[in-house]
Amino acid sequence: MDKQEVYQQFKSLEEQLQQMSAQFGDLQTEMTQVFERNAELEIENQRLRDLVRELQRTLPDDPETPQGLSKSRQILEKLYEEGFHVCREFYGTRRKQDEECAFCLEVIYRDQ
Repeated sequence: MDKQEVYQQFKSLEEQLQQMSAQFGDLQTEMTQVFERNAELEIENQRLRDLVRELQRTLPDDPETPQGLSKSRQILEKLYEEGFHVCREFYGTRRKQDEECAFCLEVIYRDQ
């Protein structure tokens, strides 16, 4: 192997290492974002659990209210009023600017 070939192989290896280093940096940034989002979701999930427990304690023991909502639907209604989706598509996520969601309303008030 002559000097030129050795130099070319060295140069090629150096470029590969630079590409791998850039990919590693990108992956590290993405993992940081995933961990941050996971932590946010865990906090939000705990908040929802606490809210459900609080609602279960404060709602009357009557199986149905005069509006005809069962206790579980009352809880869904309260969560919805707190600004969370209760529909299957977006369950547990915040409603942006408290916009109405037809899916959520269907879950709460169907058969009424």
